[in-house]
Amino acid sequence: MKIHEYQGKEILRKFGVNVPRGVFCPTAAEAVAAAQSLGGSVWVVKAQIHAGGRGKGGGVKVAKSLDEVKQYAEQIYGMQLVTHQTGPEGQKVRRLLIEEGADIKKEYYVAALTDRATQKVAMMASSEGGMDIEEVAHKTPEKIIKVFVDPLVGLTDAQAKELAVGIGVPEASQAQAIDTFKKLYTCYMETDASLAEINPLILEGNGNIKALDAKFNFDSNALYRQPEIVAMRDLDEEDPDEIEASKFDLAYISLDGNIGCLVNGAGLAMATMDTIKLFGAEPANFLDVGGGATTEKVTEAFKIMLKNPKVKGILVNIFGGIMRCDTIATGVVAAAKEVKLSVPLVVRMKGTNEELGKKILAESGLPIIAADTMAEAATKIVAAVK
Repeated sequence: MKIHEYQGKEILRKFGVNVPRGVFCPTAAEAVAAAQSLGGSVWVVKAQIHAGGRGKGGGVKVAKSLDEVKQYAEQIYGMQLVTHQTGPEGQKVRRLLIEEGADIKKEYYVAALTDRATQKVAMMASSEGGMDIEEVAHKTPEKIIKVFVDPLVGLTDAQAKELAVGIGVPEASQAQAIDTFKKLYTCYMETDASLAEINPLILEGNGNIKALDAKFNFDSNALYRQPEIVAMRDLDEEDPDEIEASKFDLAYISLDGNIGCLVNGAGLAMATMDTIKLFGAEPANFLDVGGGATTEKVTEAFKIMLKNPKVKGILVNIFGGIMRCDTIATGVVAAAKEVKLSVPLVVRMKGTNEELGKKILAESGLPIIAADTMAEAATKIVAAVK
């Protein structure tokens, strides 16, 4: 789960990290009043979407008068903001953040993220703040400093200092940087984040360290113990089909192809998508119905897949372990009848009650194409779609 920058800064502020004063505006009409309440002579008008690269896309503007605040707010609000993270279709801006200006002397990057290889928390920092970290990693990887934190010990002063010195924080500001890094780590751990990123973290002209941006991703498996964070969820920023799928405990992600996939198990789902690509087509989705699929879940899965106008065929690939093949077969038949399926359907099933499942499909009276292997299933669905 992701949240907006203004929400991320609320969380950082709660953990004692220095952030600029800002006012969240649900519409452009409130922008001028927000700037007046902040005072000063320079304000930043920021689009609030779940994507990086907003500045490059025209979603962040520095205003030097209240007239400019009004002009930029009206320009940004409602725009279809395209960044390297939104894809070519972009994301509609429905929220703004009006923030006080900052005296930027130097920009840094810092983040805490889960490192599965070491089973520790990686704290990353770079002197090249304000840029895409992927670009820095590609062109100048030596400018990224990493320390790996044992969750049982926490980020030590020595590790935090290694980061501060490594990215060139002036000696007079190092104590503040170390304090900020430790607070970011605590925030990351206590909110069950999978990523907590500040880019840029700035050194101000007066020597203060301040978080000028905030990006958080949270571990969805831990949200049950983070009700305050769940309340920050913005459904406008999520795919409506993925939201619908989550209501039925289906793991669904839309893709760009034309073959819908219904599979049980994430690994098998990935392998199924790879097989479709191997045989010359593209999957339209990732869909894992999990180990406890019911007729209702399978029916909803079909409905969600078929909402996508690009879907020209469906491949069902089931391994019957905990999930019995006859249960899936019953669900597939019921779903196909309920949605009045009009695209080719290939079903491949192996495992528990396999023969019974195949019998249910064969006797359904539906034009279901059976397959025994993944290669055969992929060949048949690609041919049927073509």
